[in-house]
Amino acid sequence: MTQGSEVAAFEKEFSTLADERHCIAVEPGSSGLHLSLLALGIGCGDEVIVPSYASETAAAAVRLAGATPVFVDIEPQTFCLDPEAVAAALTPRTSAVVPVHLFGHPAAMHRLSALAARHGIALLEDASQAPLAQIEGRRVGTYGVVSIFNVGEAAVATTADLRLAVTLKLLRDQGHDAGPALTVAAAQAGRGALEGLVGATARRRAHARFLNSALTGVLVPYVEPGAHHVYHQYTVRVPGNGRPDRDAFALALAARGVPATVTISTPVHRLAPYRSRVHLPQTELVAGQTLSLPVRSGLTEQELVRIAAVCNTLGGLL
Repeated sequence: MTQGSEVAAFEKEFSTLADERHCIAVEPGSSGLHLSLLALGIGCGDEVIVPSYASETAAAAVRLAGATPVFVDIEPQTFCLDPEAVAAALTPRTSAVVPVHLFGHPAAMHRLSALAARHGIALLEDASQAPLAQIEGRRVGTYGVVSIFNVGEAAVATTADLRLAVTLKLLRDQGHDAGPALTVAAAQAGRGALEGLVGATARRRAHARFLNSALTGVLVPYVEPGAHHVYHQYTVRVPGNGRPDRDAFALALAARGVPATVTISTPVHRLAPYRSRVHLPQTELVAGQTLSLPVRSGLTEQELVRIAAVCNTLGGLL
């Protein structure tokens, strides 16, 4: 039930969103990044730069490949990797950098790709939260030697390098340790999600525009000039003295029927498997202040008005 015509159709359909790059469907999670690292020959003795303010997917893939994840700080407004921090963390062992287009906002890809090219390191994009996002008119997922997307229950690795695409498919089809091959059911779900992707993204962006104009009790998401944010999540900052204020705000919202979530409560470099003494001040600050409000494509106007009203009322109280 794997790697049949349904999977091939999904890969072909996705390629239209990836500038006709080669597409290799894989299981969601760290498998796409893990296979990419293996295909590039990155492993024991290598260092890979990743953000700490993100899920542990990238760090887990690096560790699974046998390499060492190196955590660097983020830009406090976009929540994505800071190119200056990346440059400062480079060593002779650095083999790759993995920017994450977090919450749907593009990372600073022009600066990161120039940096990677200048130092001869691989650029692997984690665009799992950012299908259709753009920076200065260019879609994310077209900068990296390999880029990873999530659509529905499927993930896709894309590359412009034919040899690398062949290697990725061989690793996937051999049932490597990265995980099981994509099933027909997952491919069908991915095709369904792909069909509705443009409409769902447009609705989330419309919801975000409303919230941007209506919210006064929180700091709304920043959008870098030239960036096309797709709002995989609508993540605000609760001003105050850090975690207690943000957490109190989240509990108060929940009590009033607004299901806000703290998406990244603990930076990866403070999780037990990856614990590091690295100093990441912006990561720590953002992790203590951020909160994701509902922005799913199916929200009604009434629900959006209520979210804004509740947030504004509480913003004045806390």
